[in-house]
Amino acid sequence: MKKLLLVSVLSILMIFSGKAQEKTQVKVGGALRYNYNLSSWKDGQKARGGDFGFDVFRINANVQHEDISLNAEYRFYSQGFGGGMLKQGWLGYDFDEYSNLQVGLTQVPFGLTTYNSNSWFFSINYYVGLEDDHDMGVKYSYTKNNWELNLAYFKNAEEVGFGNNSDATPSRYSYDVGSSGGTYRNKEVNQFNAKLAYNFGDAATQQIGASGEFGGLYNLDTEETGNHYAFAGHYKMNYNNFGVKAEAAYYKYNPMQAAGENSNVVAMVAYGASYMVASEATNYTLGVSYTIPVEWKAISSLMFYDDFGFMDKADASFEDTYMNVLGVLVSAGNVYTYIDYAMGKDQPWLGSNWGTALAAGTPDADWEARFNINIGYYF
Repeated sequence: MKKLLLVSVLSILMIFSGKAQEKTQVKVGGALRYNYNLSSWKDGQKARGGDFGFDVFRINANVQHEDISLNAEYRFYSQGFGGGMLKQGWLGYDFDEYSNLQVGLTQVPFGLTTYNSNSWFFSINYYVGLEDDHDMGVKYSYTKNNWELNLAYFKNAEEVGFGNNSDATPSRYSYDVGSSGGTYRNKEVNQFNAKLAYNFGDAATQQIGASGEFGGLYNLDTEETGNHYAFAGHYKMNYNNFGVKAEAAYYKYNPMQAAGENSNVVAMVAYGASYMVASEATNYTLGVSYTIPVEWKAISSLMFYDDFGFMDKADASFEDTYMNVLGVLVSAGNVYTYIDYAMGKDQPWLGSNWGTALAAGTPDADWEARFNINIGYYF
């Protein structure tokens, strides 16, 4: 009888387990990307005709069980670019078809999302933590009758050390305030975000919106908390195959720095390294694109684009930053290839001045260029 009862219970559990699994949708995917680049400021690289190597391998997991969801993406870069890192990872709950709650490492609702750009390089906002940023907290989203509302609270940026006085790790995907060589040791804390957008138009679908954020900056040396805030107005439009993305964003950091450290700069970290950024600036970005459907072997479309960015730094002694990326996205089945010609002036990823390009900059800096091809297979 005990054996019969045990078999019966196990059978019932298996039946209910099977039904539960039928309601759970699990999707696992990812990508493998390689990168070629040829940079105008690297003489050795030019002599050998550029470099071609590994970019990133990533794994994505999406799970939906009734009203509960999970979204996670883990990336593996080379050790020199930060190694392994969680780009995003959140648990979600759908209240109804209009509203959703996300808890965990989720995208900050600021500016045009998901991206304020078309190219592989993103826009200039990304490099100061205002595009595709992900932080730890809770976000509420509501979409109905052409309106989109996002409200969020972030306890802090990505945290993996959990030490009493540990610096923000540079092994992260999106740029956050951190430390540089044991100095300018700040951390983002208690950040509030709000974004409101309105969608309209028939032939030309358009969106206009505004974003704001306010949060604290905890200094690990002074043990005092400063603040930071940012505001943005944004617009996007799609008409047939033509697209426009435009944004103006102002930000200000007010850190409580240690003695001898300037308050007109902060350190930002990502991809295994840090650099200095002006503590106050207004960024202007404009991106245009045009997509041409094609039928040439596996290639299905060509999207041509140009993304321009200008960083107007508040400190008059600082050199402003410029960035422009002209390119094309080639779509061929699961393979997506970005071919970019990126130019920059006082842009750390587009020139020899890595440490202070986004801060004081270099007087009379030349425009530098980088020809870049990123090839990715997405599965």
